[in-house]
Amino acid sequence: MIDLPMKAEVRCSDGIAGFSTHIIGNPVDHKVTHLVVKSVQPPFNEYLVPIDKLEETTPHLIKLTCTRNEFEKMELFESVEYIYTRYPNYQVLPYQLPSQVLMGEVDEYVPVKNRNIPQGEITLWRGAKVEAIDGYVGLVDELLINSNNMQATHLVLRERNTFQQREITIPVSQIKCVDEDTIYLKLDRQSIEELPTAPIQRWQ
Repeated sequence: MIDLPMKAEVRCSDGIAGFSTHIIGNPVDHKVTHLVVKSVQPPFNEYLVPIDKLEETTPHLIKLTCTRNEFEKMELFESVEYIYTRYPNYQVLPYQLPSQVLMGEVDEYVPVKNRNIPQGEITLWRGAKVEAIDGYVGLVDELLINSNNMQATHLVLRERNTFQQREITIPVSQIKCVDEDTIYLKLDRQSIEELPTAPIQRWQ
């Protein structure tokens, strides 16, 4: 069992590449396919790194087998598309009444970000909210994967309450669904409280 930290430093064979931001995987077979890494070099793009490029992980570091040049040739995680839009004048000048503005229209190109996520796959990221059947239970911290087949086995939940903070490992089979910013579980809060906390072995 290995863990895949998010918001960790990512290094190529010849130097630092950036920081991990998301993990992408298939929700059906739980197989992790990509790591999203944000470059430390302008323009600070995020790249899709195939999971087979991972060499080693520690609590705060992920090492890749590729060079920085190879890393920067990988597919972008986000792309920007500019959509042509035409607005009435009074929408561009919101602090004036329509009667105070010369009637007409303004042409503008609005930037829209698109995420490059393989079809049928989902993204996970550190800090995403986790909801039990009966309410909020904490935040995503890490993902545990089987190093033999690269399948995700457990989600590491950082439990948040007034009295303590614990890390609880939850089987991915107990994930009901994932939306834009929340992971929903099949368990209630009492069942989660009864799950054990387990030490994590790093992949080296």
